[in-house]
Amino acid sequence: MKVGIVGDFSPEYPSQIATNNALMHSSGKLGVSIEYEWIPTATISKQMDIIKGAYQGFWIGPGYPDSIEGVLSIIRFARENNVPLLGTCGGFQYIIVEYAKNKLMLENAGHEEQDPHATQLIISKLACSLVGQKGEVKVNKSSRIFEIYQVENVIEQFRCNYGLSPEYEKQIHEDGLRIVGTDSIGNPRIVELPEHKFFIGTLFVPQLSSTLDSTHCIVDSFITTVLNQSED
Repeated sequence: MKVGIVGDFSPEYPSQIATNNALMHSSGKLGVSIEYEWIPTATISKQMDIIKGAYQGFWIGPGYPDSIEGVLSIIRFARENNVPLLGTCGGFQYIIVEYAKNKLMLENAGHEEQDPHATQLIISKLACSLVGQKGEVKVNKSSRIFEIYQVENVIEQFRCNYGLSPEYEKQIHEDGLRIVGTDSIGNPRIVELPEHKFFIGTLFVPQLSSTLDSTHCIVDSFITTVLNQSED
């Protein structure tokens, strides 16, 4: 069983180190052996055929990618082929951009950090930065993510400055990429595709909460789904 972490790894980035650690924590708890590799985003366009066959699941990791198009191509492949995919922090943001571009056909969908002059800013700067913050997330009971958490209110760690633009929340949600977790005043914090095997994005960084003694339930569920995928 092999997981591809989509992103450009830096040993100086705590959220990326935590991604590696969380996979090891959860695989140990579950008693399964997994391999994982970081997939440099600039290599994706030339290696897409190899990538499709090499991994049973993908984690769109935190961080600023060298190739946004490379990231979006992996997300699209996973979305259209029912391959398990988890996106955290920046991964949440790129899940939404890909869906807007390729499912809703908003060709000019953009991310304010990379393209502040885009005519359709799907991802915009948050009114208040969440870098280094912990916050409450309210989980929709009619969702896959609630089946994972089994509770309606959780506290999670954030490291982000950008999120889903309020202008596009209704369209994204009603057209299928459901907003299933919010903060206390309704700002989106989790999205999912209900019909997909596992397609979940979190604006927070669950891997930062993972330890050997207390793994994160989202990572546990992701690994379990990938394992089942590899056995199909």
